[in-house]
Amino acid sequence: MRLVSVVCLVIVGVASVRAEDEPVKKQANSKPAAAAVSLPAGVRMERDLAYIPDEDEAQRLDLYLPMTAPARPLPLIVHIHGGGWIGGSKYPCPLLNMVGRGYAVASIEYRFSQKAVFPAQIQDCQAALRWLRAHSAEYHLDPEKVGVIGGSAGGHLSALVGMAGGKNAFPKIGGHDDVSDRVNCVCNIYGPANFATVMKQAEDDANVRNVFKFNMPGDPYSALIGVSLNSDPEKTNAVSPVHYASKENPPMLILHGTHDTLVPYAQSVELEGVLKAHGVEVWLQTLPGSGHGGGAFGKPGITKLMQNFFDRHLQGTAVEISLVPESDVAVTPPADSNK
Repeated sequence: MRLVSVVCLVIVGVASVRAEDEPVKKQANSKPAAAAVSLPAGVRMERDLAYIPDEDEAQRLDLYLPMTAPARPLPLIVHIHGGGWIGGSKYPCPLLNMVGRGYAVASIEYRFSQKAVFPAQIQDCQAALRWLRAHSAEYHLDPEKVGVIGGSAGGHLSALVGMAGGKNAFPKIGGHDDVSDRVNCVCNIYGPANFATVMKQAEDDANVRNVFKFNMPGDPYSALIGVSLNSDPEKTNAVSPVHYASKENPPMLILHGTHDTLVPYAQSVELEGVLKAHGVEVWLQTLPGSGHGGGAFGKPGITKLMQNFFDRHLQGTAVEISLVPESDVAVTPPADSNK
């Protein structure tokens, strides 16, 4: 079965995002081996914290903090990994160097669709957010300054966390029901935005050849909701971030390549338009020629853009958010993207 690529995002001196074409080997939410991880100097790790105790093994998160207790509570960046909602792992976390920039970083696991269909994934993400806020004093976190970031499936869940946050759209699990699940900002890297339009957009995109067939075995979209796309409008709407657009949505930075074979570029164009229509701050960084990841996502200008985005919305830094000129990040499209 063809699985959606696992996306790795690194914000260090230079960021890099890549898509792996090999099928995900890990079984549904099986715990990754405790391989050694090289932490940046001054960073400590709290691993496998259960945000819903005594429940599913997948309902865990890793937390990265400065070795020395900070003088003030730290803004928090929450990373949600990709993998088509059927694979991937929270570990190792690719955002560790943000700790050195004055942040705490959490990387969360969630149940995969072969174990539990939607809305289990967003319920887990929201439960993790509430748990982190409920334990903010213990870990020196600022509960008023929380951002979220993810790529691919993680981008979809990040957008959904931001746009559905505080709306009680999904039954709460894991307790801490009185704690907010809102976030201050979202960085969404080529995440699906509307399951009702994705098939038509993929069909109409002359730049790419979609790598799987919708509503067939191996289609991660229909597998996530447990039914064929558009056969159940209620489920299709519930999983789609655009369905929760409102003027209360947090600012969003979107990154997307024009030759993405897994998530049509038009998904992010649509999302940008919906957010703008509601008066929400949104930036769509287009990467001409890039597919589902690739070297252009790691260019210094893209790294700086993401850092500035978080610094502005979580640190309160008076920094301008300026998109990178498309000519600076344009690449030759993948050889088979338009076959």
